[in-house]
Amino acid sequence: MESIGVLTFLHNDNFGSALQAFALQEILNDMGYDCVHIDYRPDTREKIMNLLKNRNSPKLLVDGLRKRSVKAGQENARKKSAGFTDFYRRRMRLTECCRNTAQLREVSAGFDTVMCGSDQIWSPVWLNRAYFLDFVPEQKTKIAYAASLGVSECGNRFKKKRIAALVKTFDAVSVREEEGARVLHDIAGISPDVMPDPVCLLKRSAWESVAEMPETEEKYILCYFIGNSDLYRSKVDALAAETGLAVRVIPVTVQDYYSGRELLDALTPEQFLGYIAKADMVCTDSFHGTALAMIFGKPCEVIRRYREDDPESKNSRIDQLARRLGMESGKRDQPWDVIDRNLEQARIEGRNWLKASLEKKR
Repeated sequence: MESIGVLTFLHNDNFGSALQAFALQEILNDMGYDCVHIDYRPDTREKIMNLLKNRNSPKLLVDGLRKRSVKAGQENARKKSAGFTDFYRRRMRLTECCRNTAQLREVSAGFDTVMCGSDQIWSPVWLNRAYFLDFVPEQKTKIAYAASLGVSECGNRFKKKRIAALVKTFDAVSVREEEGARVLHDIAGISPDVMPDPVCLLKRSAWESVAEMPETEEKYILCYFIGNSDLYRSKVDALAAETGLAVRVIPVTVQDYYSGRELLDALTPEQFLGYIAKADMVCTDSFHGTALAMIFGKPCEVIRRYREDDPESKNSRIDQLARRLGMESGKRDQPWDVIDRNLEQARIEGRNWLKASLEKKR
């Protein structure tokens, strides 16, 4: 059986990251491959060297410290983190832990093909050469599936040059957003295919089989926000008043913990799925929160996390999802027959692309 090593985000305590990694492994295994995720957890030296070599902003370290402060200050945030580790142990296969590039190189030698998965692994904001598989030996096949740049433009000349050189080393490239395809065409002269995020490749029934449903008959609005804004709180207040539904919050930020709302804390990825599946409405600024709401057929109030004039805006992720699925702007209840058809078409396109890319190199 041909082996595939996949590298994507795993250790950021993010439900979407974990579930898209799970979905890609499920699809590849179902296609007859032996798929294993490369467990990359860079040590402090690796993180600092990456920041310096790729000229990333020091504010990334500040953001990392902010996230760690949430975990340090909230026992349930630590339990949530442990839940991800348990999810990977129970649901997925991971390699031994790789703390630096040398260890990545050693592990990758054992695979026939190395693939970088989806999520914002190619973001110029936190550029990391490892997610372009620069450690993979030349004789190995390298494939990128639905990699996301997350942005609509890259203005940094140094990063543009570096990304252009790195992306040309792949045997097959697809990205998640049309905006990302345009960026790569402009800076590298390539025309990557645009493929759906891995969570869209599994049917609703497959996600329902993974979900752990909450034992409640309460009708509720499920709130899941990665960012923090007074706009979020005012929007949720208005929705609660309009619908009469209870409000339940999956906390991410410090502000969530002091919001006064009832929290759904320390959830596992399976419980996260269950609360979406049973919600009467979802309110989110999350790409994967939106995607899973559409898969489960849930009315969804999508709040854009970034200003449109923000050069680091990642709104293109939601825009691409809306275009692909046929979501109607400003509507909570969507044309579900259209969305279901488009999801099925996305599944076919994604699987066909993976099949063709993996068979082409034989």
